[in-house]
Amino acid sequence: MIAIDVVAYEKMVASCLREYPLEACGILLGTPVKVNWVKPAANIERSARIYTVDPKDMLAADRLAEQLGVELVGVYHSHTHSEAFPSPTDVTQAPDPTWYYFLISLKRAIPEVRAYRIVEGKITETPLVVESSKMQ
Repeated sequence: MIAIDVVAYEKMVASCLREYPLEACGILLGTPVKVNWVKPAANIERSARIYTVDPKDMLAADRLAEQLGVELVGVYHSHTHSEAFPSPTDVTQAPDPTWYYFLISLKRAIPEVRAYRIVEGKITETPLVVESSKMQ
C-alpha cells in the first residue's frame, strides 16, 4: 500500500486537468510509504499520447526532496484517453524499480488514479490511500 496526502493528491489531479488534452506529468516526493508532496513537471514531448519529464524539473524536484529531507518516490502522469494502466511505452521507460508510477485517467468525467510498481517489465498494482493533510 502507498498513501498520498490529500493536498498532494488534489494538486496532482489539478495539474493533469490543467494540461488536458496533453499528457501531464510530475514527480512524487515523500517516503516509501507515503507521498507528501508532488512537483508538477513539464512534459517536454507536448503530446496527448506520451510523456517525458523535463530533466530540469527532475533536478529541481531532487533538490526540493533534499531540502525537505524526503526522497523522490516516483512519477505521475495522465492518460488523456485511456485507462489508468501502464502502456507498453510506460513499462519500457520505467527508470526505477523502487519507484511508484501513478496514472491518472481523464477518460471519464471523474479522474481515476491508480498506483503501480514496474519491475523488469512486470506491472503490479499497489493499493492507493488518500490521507488527510498533516504536513502542508
